[in-house]
Amino acid sequence: MSDSDIKHSVDPQEPYMTEKIHPVEAIDNGAQQQELSSGVSKIEAAQAVWGKKGYIFLLVGLGLASYIYSLDGVTTYQYLSYATSSVLDHSMTGAVTTAGAIIIAVGKPFMAKLADYIGRGETYIVVVIFYVVGYILYASANDINQIAGGQIIYSFGYTGLQMLTQIVLADVTTLRYRAFAGAVLSMPFVINTWISAEIAEGVLSGGGWRWGYGMFAILVPVCLAPVIGSLLWAQRKAKKLNVLHLTSDPNKNLFKHPLKAISIANKEMDVPGLILIAAALALILLPLGLAPTASNGWNTPSMIAMIVVGCLLLPVFAVWECVFTSRFGYTAIAPLRFFKNLNIAAACFIGFFDFVSFYLQYTYQYSFVYVVKTEWSFRDLTYFSSTQTIALCVFGLLAGVILIWFRRPKWLLFAGLLIRLLGVGLMIQSRGALGSDVELVWCQILQGMGGGFASVITQLIAQALVSHADVAVVTALVLLLTEIGNSVGSAIATAVWTSQMPSELAAHVPTTNATLLAELYGSVTTIATYPAGDPIRDGVINAYSNVMRNLCIGATVVAIFPPIIAFFFVSDITLDNKQNKLDDRDLTGHKDNEKPVEVV
Repeated sequence: MSDSDIKHSVDPQEPYMTEKIHPVEAIDNGAQQQELSSGVSKIEAAQAVWGKKGYIFLLVGLGLASYIYSLDGVTTYQYLSYATSSVLDHSMTGAVTTAGAIIIAVGKPFMAKLADYIGRGETYIVVVIFYVVGYILYASANDINQIAGGQIIYSFGYTGLQMLTQIVLADVTTLRYRAFAGAVLSMPFVINTWISAEIAEGVLSGGGWRWGYGMFAILVPVCLAPVIGSLLWAQRKAKKLNVLHLTSDPNKNLFKHPLKAISIANKEMDVPGLILIAAALALILLPLGLAPTASNGWNTPSMIAMIVVGCLLLPVFAVWECVFTSRFGYTAIAPLRFFKNLNIAAACFIGFFDFVSFYLQYTYQYSFVYVVKTEWSFRDLTYFSSTQTIALCVFGLLAGVILIWFRRPKWLLFAGLLIRLLGVGLMIQSRGALGSDVELVWCQILQGMGGGFASVITQLIAQALVSHADVAVVTALVLLLTEIGNSVGSAIATAVWTSQMPSELAAHVPTTNATLLAELYGSVTTIATYPAGDPIRDGVINAYSNVMRNLCIGATVVAIFPPIIAFFFVSDITLDNKQNKLDDRDLTGHKDNEKPVEVV
């Protein structure tokens, strides 16, 4: 590939090198040409006026946003147990984490809708506000309610930052280079994986957990300032040059006619749909954190009732989205026309079941290795737990490079699914005490390799087969379903672990002391007090190995059938230098026969 080709791929002011689209590739998603939202209109106008320097500045801003998102993700979770312990409510750690997970899932379509409604740069400002307020609440918390409130508000900021970065990346990169650009923005996880332990140790031994949260109330606004400034500057320039034309500006309406603006926003953002999916996830996931401390555990009637009602709300949400949103003038979170496109449905399906499979064997993996690998140090455990994350990032980057030249993602997706399946399947035999260290590590690398290929491609395929007006919503839908897959996989793993581990310990540990068995079940640190070779430690290792085998078998079954079947509904598209495969427009919104705006 020549330097000229590279230039055309990244310069928003040049006409894009475009190949003819084969008829079978122009897949109709069932929608007519839509009027562009305020957010899409603004970003397309910005593309026309940035120029090379402005475009590079935006990419640097996205890089900084990705770095601070990564640094936050690999450090602050380590402070939560210290925060809850300091207010004498450590048992509520799981419930606080679950509440955050619900917001992280539901917040994705909320932030995507907001980005379409008010604009990308404006939504980044909202993200900053959520971050700062959430972390101030955390840093100043004196009881569990403040910690929970901080977690909920912060989670809106965290999921918003992820969504905004993915959406803007899709806005400003062509299909051919999007996977590569996305993988580059994930590389901070590789860097921060190695330094997170040092940062956490410095924080906890220095300023304490409060400073660990408080520092991000300063760092996040600073690191997001470049991308916000770039977006808002380009929008203002586009208005001055008469490039940006809005039929109505929701930001002005909010101040002139606040009630009308709120009413419109309610319908544009499908607030009833968001409430339904949030309630369903809350009722399904909260029992995971509450049941262990309930009076009768999982036999407590309220725990079962919550899960049943939560499961019933999911079809209610589906009926609302498919039937009633259009009748009442709401813009659906998950439009039915998306699922009529088998490519988008398959991408969502693959993402969901891939995460179910992953979390089936990953949820208790650290505890498992901690128990069975008696010779490993804490550093070894930390490095091992990071192996798959690093592999995901590195091989996601490799997939992006391959797609620049190969440009047909379908069979690379298939290869990724098979490699991922191989890694999961080998874990059945190579898990912990039954396999060598090399085997166990290679299982993680193979899963990361396959997952790196599959994850970047599933999102890319979904984005490629909708118009620019739908990119934000379809991105949120794919990521929402993967987050739900995370929750489902973790829930199943928890159910298997809690139902099987007590009986396995009773069968293999040479003791009839019920109190000791309860302690071994409830604490991995108690298990660690027994040295390698001790009959009790060996019995625990056998129990852990048996339960982990069952989780790995379940993960393998889930990785075999649903994703592989869904793969055959994916079309073999060609990635070109357009924003998507439907509306035949470049990043500035122009078609081939339209002359882009000349900017000095």
